[in-house]
Amino acid sequence: MPGRIREESIAEVREKAAIDEVVGQYVTLKNAGGGSMKGLCPFHDEKTPSFNVNPSRGGYHCFGCGEGGDVISFLMKIDGLTFTETVERLAEKYGVELKHEEGEGRDERPKGPPRGKLVEAHRVAQEFYAEQLLTPEASQARQFLTERGFDGTAAETFGLGFAPRGGEDLFRHLRARGFSPEVITVGGLAVPSQRGGSPYDRFRGRLLWPIREASGETIGFGARRIFDDDKVEAKYLNTSETPIYKKSRVLYGIDLARREMGRSSQAVVVEGYTDVMACHLAGVKTAVASCGTAFGDEHAKVLRRYMADHEEFRGEVVFTFDGDAAGQAAALKAFSGDQNFVSQTYVAVEPDGLDPCDVRIKKGDAAVRELVARRVPLYRFVLTNVVGKYDLDRADGRVDALRESARLVSSIRDRSKVDAFAREIASMVGVDVEEARVEVRRASQRRPAPSGRPGPPAEEELVAERPARQELPSLRDPRFAIERETLKLVLQHPMVIGRTTSDVGPEDFIHPTYRGVWEVIAAGGGPVAGAGDATWSGRLRDTATDPAVASAITELSVEPVHTAKEPTADYVLQHVVRLLELTVLRRIEQVKSKMQRTNPVEHDEAYRRMFGELAALEEHRRKLRDRIVGTQ
Repeated sequence: MPGRIREESIAEVREKAAIDEVVGQYVTLKNAGGGSMKGLCPFHDEKTPSFNVNPSRGGYHCFGCGEGGDVISFLMKIDGLTFTETVERLAEKYGVELKHEEGEGRDERPKGPPRGKLVEAHRVAQEFYAEQLLTPEASQARQFLTERGFDGTAAETFGLGFAPRGGEDLFRHLRARGFSPEVITVGGLAVPSQRGGSPYDRFRGRLLWPIREASGETIGFGARRIFDDDKVEAKYLNTSETPIYKKSRVLYGIDLARREMGRSSQAVVVEGYTDVMACHLAGVKTAVASCGTAFGDEHAKVLRRYMADHEEFRGEVVFTFDGDAAGQAAALKAFSGDQNFVSQTYVAVEPDGLDPCDVRIKKGDAAVRELVARRVPLYRFVLTNVVGKYDLDRADGRVDALRESARLVSSIRDRSKVDAFAREIASMVGVDVEEARVEVRRASQRRPAPSGRPGPPAEEELVAERPARQELPSLRDPRFAIERETLKLVLQHPMVIGRTTSDVGPEDFIHPTYRGVWEVIAAGGGPVAGAGDATWSGRLRDTATDPAVASAITELSVEPVHTAKEPTADYVLQHVVRLLELTVLRRIEQVKSKMQRTNPVEHDEAYRRMFGELAALEEHRRKLRDRIVGTQ
């Protein structure tokens, strides 16, 4: 047993392992200014990103849950590795030759094969399977792919393969490459024989899809039956749970989709491997699918991290379901987990009941993209299916539809959405809004409390119809962080700001107080008027007629900006462009919302006009993103 790893080797690993690159395989990071990056914490659920990474210092810290450390501690926690395993894994990746102390050392490795060996065995297995797909024995597997519109290039892109029917082909191949029976069986590539003989291959005579982590490492396989005489009844088989494969957290296609998810803040969740392939080949680059299990809470957490799913950059999650009973059941399950996302949730269902793969075969790539573009809100899809079971021309049918819909809505954890859904029910069923509210309240009262007893009246949980006095949100609300930092730069460094704010207007500030501050600045001649004038911010404060605005000017004039160095023109430009981007994002959301409520058949011209505006906005946003990248 080797001695412990020398400190100089550990230090070299820390130095060469780029923490932003390592963390970026698990979390979508965005620049946060001052040399830091920010994303959603992978260690706890949060709506607003508080997980910070500082590449220059090689550390991370979450201001929400308090987790922090360096690149080694991050991998140890997120992958459940020991210190030694983590150092060895990083050393292998970044080309560090580890040196050990002489003599016996304490071995921290857990019992069983190390993770690196299991991953390497899967890499070799995937290469073996890919080669077998080209053999005569795999002709039916290739025919299956051809019939579904996938050629050899597609098979190579997605790493598809074929498991020979022999039963020990892969096992013998891996043994010849130096892998022990323990590595092969613990990794789920072969199954121990109950008769005491050699292990036999887990997959035999099947078409295979490699299941990969976001980093691209193969950790398991999904296998489809090809031959009619296959003795295993299940059409699909997946790798069993192993030390590296956890089906509740694995998403097929995440390795190909994660970067586009971070760029677009969108995820498309489909039901099968061929659907993922069809979407990506058709241009929907954010498609993923769960593997051998229903989409659940853990999968949602994975998506949120890669989508950067938070209040400031709200995105969308689009589920595709079959139109049959199973698809409706899946939609109900997704609806129950809707609160996992800050993003808006949608459903895309082809009117003919086709899945994305069949849509591509029968109607082409454009039809797949159109399927996703025509998505409808998830809650509307679910409630429509519930209400559709009843004859609404009958009074008893309306009563039953109202009761079942109310029970569904009463189960929602996010109480702020309940009143909106009650209105939706009223519109669908054709009853008074107040009647729908009353039924939802009754359903809430009948719902068991955690103790098992009926819950208390839910009257206060519903938003009242009467208007309430609106209080302004806090100036430090994270939603307005860009507005706050930009105004601090304008007031404290007008000389650096120069004319970079020429495109900024009051509409770029959604907090009324910050909008008022900008209007005072603009009325005073803009940032150019304050260049070289130490009394400028004080004079602006004196001209403000709103006490809240005057107070904010004082506060923003003294609070430190988020950079330890003197702000550069690039640093300023980055904030200004991000402010403009948020305005474009809000407008995009407004146009999408309006399109969602517009019937394209009945209002073709208006729909086309909105589609054109949306395309122009997306192009404008892309140019703004390019400007931000240019400053980094």
